[in-house]
Amino acid sequence: MRNIFKSHLENNSEESEQVTQKYWLHFLLFIATFFTTTVAGYEWVSGFSNRTEFMELTSGFPYAFSILFVLGTHEFGHYFAAKIHKVKATLPYFIPFPSFGFLNFGTLGAVIKIKSPIPSKKALFDIGVAGPIAGFIASTLLLIYGFTHLPGKEFLLQIHPDYDLPTYGKNGLALVFGDSLLFAFLREALTSSQNFVPPMSEMYHYPYLCVGWFGYFVTAMNLIPVGQLDGGHVIYALFGEKKQYAISSVAMIFLIVFGVLGVLIVYFPIPLSIGWSGWLFWALILFFVIKIKHPPIYDETPLDGKRKIIGYLTIAIFIGCFIPTPFIIF
Repeated sequence: MRNIFKSHLENNSEESEQVTQKYWLHFLLFIATFFTTTVAGYEWVSGFSNRTEFMELTSGFPYAFSILFVLGTHEFGHYFAAKIHKVKATLPYFIPFPSFGFLNFGTLGAVIKIKSPIPSKKALFDIGVAGPIAGFIASTLLLIYGFTHLPGKEFLLQIHPDYDLPTYGKNGLALVFGDSLLFAFLREALTSSQNFVPPMSEMYHYPYLCVGWFGYFVTAMNLIPVGQLDGGHVIYALFGEKKQYAISSVAMIFLIVFGVLGVLIVYFPIPLSIGWSGWLFWALILFFVIKIKHPPIYDETPLDGKRKIIGYLTIAIFIGCFIPTPFIIF
């Protein structure tokens, strides 16, 4: 009995230590991501430089706080939905990504890990849909603030003093963010001819607009109806296993087509402005890692009417946020 009791105590001690270590890991990853997003935010706002004073990095705080807000809201949406359904889940793991200049958001996103089986379609739907909706709302709030608090043209001239000159952008690479339906709608609805509205080739210098755009982009990527992506959860819960697989297969075809078109645009002078090579890479990850088919949920109780309405609205959010050509570099 003594040995069994001692073993039980040792196991409890080990479990407690593992939990403590995980909390430290979450905290350290969050701090690291705050730092890398601050650096990225400074570079988006101030331009890229090999020499930077430490205090100058504070100009990256609006971007860093905003992107952590969007990512955290998305993942805690999943987390709290899991808790409501008594599904074990970890706190968010934020993923830092060091700046290498040009196209860098300072992070590869954030994830939570589900630690126990999801018991029903309702639970699957709620957990799957809560993150994208929460992240979408957070991104929309940032865009509303960004478009209604646009600085004057002098803000951009501080970064690019030659912006008004005809030679601007002629001797270097240009990065253009693609438009989504919802981003374009908010831009048109919240600005007027009296505002200086930066073109999509300069949008990334404006932290709230940049993060709001990024939030929509991430929302769309997560809502692609494939496998165990959030969109796959929603489609499976709405339509069942067979229809989910069919819809997932069609979505993969579209991703591959957009990806191949993106490659062709880069290497061949074809008259197209749609496609991005990154979609081909994402399709490979989905096919080999995430998988196309959603694993079965054994409680097949259909969703109620309210959840179905939310599901259709989520599909509309995906369509509104999806960008066939998110990045153009020339």
